[in-house]
Amino acid sequence: MQTKQFPVTKYKVTKEYDDVRLDNCLISRIKGLPRTKIYSIIRKGEVRVNGSRSKPSTRLREGDEIRIPPYSLEITKKGKLKDNARKLIERSIVFKNENLIVINKPIGMASHGGSGISLGLIESLRQIDVKFKNAQLVHRLDKETSGCIVVALKRSTLRSMHKELREGRVEKHYLALVKGKWPLDLTSIELELIKNSKRSGEREVKVKKGGKKSLSYFELVKYKKNLSLIKCKIITGRTHQIRVQTTHLGHPIAGDQKYGDKDFNKALKKRGLRRMCLHSQSINFPSLKLKFKVDEPMLFQQLLT
Repeated sequence: MQTKQFPVTKYKVTKEYDDVRLDNCLISRIKGLPRTKIYSIIRKGEVRVNGSRSKPSTRLREGDEIRIPPYSLEITKKGKLKDNARKLIERSIVFKNENLIVINKPIGMASHGGSGISLGLIESLRQIDVKFKNAQLVHRLDKETSGCIVVALKRSTLRSMHKELREGRVEKHYLALVKGKWPLDLTSIELELIKNSKRSGEREVKVKKGGKKSLSYFELVKYKKNLSLIKCKIITGRTHQIRVQTTHLGHPIAGDQKYGDKDFNKALKKRGLRRMCLHSQSINFPSLKLKFKVDEPMLFQQLLT
């Protein structure tokens, strides 16, 4: 492994990044630099837009000048996609056209590389076909969350979908298996959440007054054997939102190693549980007339019978 030093650089925003958030622009342009480092240099004021300090959420305009401070990057040999991973991803594609790809993401696969992961879903996808070389995630799923994830193949598609997300028009529905019987009258949860990043780069979210608002709607589908199958619709898109909300209310997600119940998970392991039971079932972009849905994991029903 080698460390390469990069000097101060300036970048003039092109049309491609017009109306794109500053953090997303830097993540896209500075390949290999950890996200935690990118957010750190922005918040410390080391990144300047037109000579001024800016927030990660600052919207860029064509012609803006970004000052990127000097940074070092550990250069590692690029991971090569293995045949079994390639076949798994190819089998998981549920929709594809010239603008986008929809994948039923397998459990255990990170959405993107980083924090010791050389190849995530997006990096792997770029190696599968030259047509996917410019693929970008429209949104993300946790490594242990399965289900519907959308990838844009064109910058124009990414911009239009991000606009829908930003303006709150996108509908995301999840399925989860949680501990205990979910109350019929518990149809919504609104909590304030804060996100911390550990030295390892791992993220941890806690309920704390003054944090960012998180809102989700819930519906009990089925209860059996101390497990509830629930539908979840997220209104805000906070990190680990559903996982933290359900745990806070006393109904942690089955198999959740970070926020879940260790004894409960241990008991379920004897029944064949080898994953976290959170699944992105569908995503809908109403204004774009695009709606995608994937099947429920067979394991969910097996654990309920």
